[in-house]
This record gives sequence, structure tokens and C-alpha cells, in this order.
Amino acid sequence: MAVDTETIREIVRSELPRALHDDPAVRRAVWEVAREDFADKRETESRFDQLLEELRRDREEQARKWDEQTKQWDEQNRKWDENQRVINQILEEIRQLNRKHDSTIGALGARWGLQAEETFRSALRGILQDSFGVQVININEWDSTGEVFGRPDQVELDLIVFNGALMCEIKSSMSKGDMILFDRKTRWYAKQHARPADRRIVISPMVAPRAAKVARELGIEIYSYAEDVRL
Repeated sequence: MAVDTETIREIVRSELPRALHDDPAVRRAVWEVAREDFADKRETESRFDQLLEELRRDREEQARKWDEQTKQWDEQNRKWDENQRVINQILEEIRQLNRKHDSTIGALGARWGLQAEETFRSALRGILQDSFGVQVININEWDSTGEVFGRPDQVELDLIVFNGALMCEIKSSMSKGDMILFDRKTRWYAKQHARPADRRIVISPMVAPRAAKVARELGIEIYSYAEDVRL
């Protein structure tokens, strides 16, 4: 009686597992037929090791690329910060030049009566406070003995409070007489309050040569602009 193909396959499927388990010859025969389609243990381990090596190299390459990218970002950030610092410095220099320009114009205006002297002085006080974070106190006290002006009168001074008291005169212009008068005012104030000045400063864009000479003799510092004051 003929046996069809499907019946043979059913017999093989049902009997083959037991034959593989019980008969070494069957196992060898099946292995010889199937070995081209399945790798042996050694080959499998070799392929696995190869795959692991490829993964390791990929990770190292990705890490290298990431490090390079991070360095590029760091360098770009450094350049950006440096550029921003330079830009801020230039802007600050421009602002200082503008303030000096405004101070000069203000001094000329006050000198020729086009602007009130007090407006000019208030502007420079504000620059001092903004630029150095100091406190500028305007004092106005009565000299009953007339020691400063030769008769009783008000004595006005600016005090810069910064690591001690700095007596300051802010004016659009200073003559020799103005400088001598400032010296008298500071000495009178120091005697009245038993508080000698640590420094005496004149801030004025226009100081007459003879006034500058007197200032040097009296130990008075002169600055043309508020931004130039060294505290």
C-alpha cells in the first residue's frame, strides 16, 4: 500500500524527537543535513563576541563625537561670553564718553548762565553714586563766626561717604579764589565736627591753571569728570 507524502511527514514529526533523543546516529544524520543552516557553539560565540565588539566600537565612536561636540559648544560659549564682555565694555566706555560729553556741555551751560549750577552739580552727584555705589551727602551749615567768608554765612559742601569721609567740591569751573575758598570750607567743617577729611576732592571740567597750582600746594585732588575719580 502506497504512503503519501503528508503521512510520511506526520510520522517524522511524531517519531523524530524520540529518535533524536534515543539514537545518536539519527542525531548525527540530522546535524549533517541542518549544519549549513545553524551555526555551532563556537561559531555562535564568535559571532556574539563580534557583535559585542561592534557595539563597543560604536559606543566609543559616539562618545568621541559627543566629546567633540561638547568641546565645540564650550568653545562657542566661551567666545560668546568673551564677545559679550567686550561688547559690554565698549558700551560702558561709550556711556562714560556720553556722560563726560554731557558734563562738559553742562559745565559750559552753567558757566555762561544757560543752565543752573545746581543742576550741573546734581547730575555729577548722581554719576558718582551710580558709578561707585557711594553716598553723596550735600551739607549746608551756618558759619556764625564768619570764618569762611569773613562774615556769617551758609557753608555748602558735598561729602562722599566711602571708607571714611571725602570732602568734595563739584563746580562747573574753578578759579584760584574758588580753590582757596574750598580749602577754607573744608578746614572750617573739620574743626566744627572734629573730623578731619581723609581726602579733599574737586570735580570740575574747567580748572584755571592758577587754581590747579593752588590745589597742588594745598593737597587737593582735581578730577575733570566724576567717572575719573579714584576711590
